[in-house]
Amino acid sequence: MTASVTRAAEGFDRRAFTVDEILRMQEAGIISDDENFELIEGEIVPMQAKTHVHELIKSTLIMALARALPDHLWLGVASTMYLSGNTFVEPDLVVYPRGIKLEEVKGTDIALAIEVALTSLAYDRGLKAQLYARSGVRELWVIDANRRRAYAHTAPKAGAWERIAEFGPEDALVCPAIPGFSVKLGAI
Repeated sequence: MTASVTRAAEGFDRRAFTVDEILRMQEAGIISDDENFELIEGEIVPMQAKTHVHELIKSTLIMALARALPDHLWLGVASTMYLSGNTFVEPDLVVYPRGIKLEEVKGTDIALAIEVALTSLAYDRGLKAQLYARSGVRELWVIDANRRRAYAHTAPKAGAWERIAEFGPEDALVCPAIPGFSVKLGAI
């Protein structure tokens, strides 16, 4: 069997992994449960440690979403979302239908995914946003924690977002799937 490869920025090939291979490596103890990473198009991408500002924004959003969430939706915190056979991500927050096993949630089931970014803003707004669009996530918010700004991506079509709106610190962020939810990043 020939292993899949990816090409790194410097031009060298890298061994690509599938979600199933990563899960088997975790089961075998090759990768420990406490390692924090995502699998992006076959490549293992380590995740950075979280800061106070990141956690403050995430916690505020958790509480606001939990209060407003309708009974038919579920809120995941740093939950692993399998977007394809070679990609899984861990958005800071994700809203999807209650009753679906986490491992069975597809991109099209996700009503809202939120990425809070301090140092990863370009990455989250670039490649990761494309991956979410490609998998059919209905809405993605990338929050610039430093500037308290949000980029709301909606209407995924053909692997891209048809609309990306920018919200400032005093603008109310709302999500159509969650009636009654509203938050201003400047108040955090």
